[in-house]
Amino acid sequence: MDIAALITWVVTALGGFYMLGTWIRRGGIRQQQTGTSRLPVPVVFGHFALAAIGLVVWSVYVVADKTALAWTAFGLLLPVALLGFVMLARWIPVHRERATAGAPPAVSAPGAEGTVPAERHFPVPVVVVHGLLAVATLLLVLLTAPGVGGS
Repeated sequence: MDIAALITWVVTALGGFYMLGTWIRRGGIRQQQTGTSRLPVPVVFGHFALAAIGLVVWSVYVVADKTALAWTAFGLLLPVALLGFVMLARWIPVHRERATAGAPPAVSAPGAEGTVPAERHFPVPVVVVHGLLAVATLLLVLLTAPGVGGS
């Protein structure tokens, strides 16, 4: 089960890294000054940093098989999940605005990054799969830490 958790964590991280790159590329950091983006920089980078640190800790656990590392990784996942839910709650209204307008995400011209929230460019399937795999990862880590299913 530890390898399954590692695989789901890595695939989840790839989706998250894609969304982070999209958000940065579309001007998410600069949009904090104008209030266009609804995703606060500390939340975005806190989510990313804690998830990355947790993934490293989990990778070491898979090699070393030390229970304390599994619980540490689980402890790191809890604030990652909380920050993820905060971002999801802030992304949903942006997505609904686009859906009610019936228009695809606007293509930002160079220098026009401030007109459309950067997170509006997140593909819905990526957001959904990222969230589902994150929940699966959390459950797999929670089951593996106490030794359910062996390691």
